[in-house]
Amino acid sequence: MSTQNITSTNTHKLSGKVAIVTGASKGIGASIAKHLAAAGAAVVVNYSSSKEGADKVVADIAAASGKAIAVQANVANKPEIERLFAESKEAFGQLDILVNNAGNL
Repeated sequence: MSTQNITSTNTHKLSGKVAIVTGASKGIGASIAKHLAAAGAAVVVNYSSSKEGADKVVADIAAASGKAIAVQANVANKPEIERLFAESKEAFGQLDILVNNAGNL
């Protein structure tokens, strides 16, 4: 199935939902974030160190008429996790989906 087919068949299934995707500045996390946005979810693109990568994912989502923000947080650090959730709720008012994709190296 092509990306176009994925987008057209899933459009707005997640409308009104908010997702956090950890480790979303590149690779699988970036792809998950873009697919959730294509399905209508507002997406919080979490990154630990790659602000440039996260900003590109957010720009790609916005270019496809989606909603996204980038939030830096090391998910191995409890205060940063709490800030990630607080910033997500401040931006979008709720949280419905969590994709824990971040890896610890």
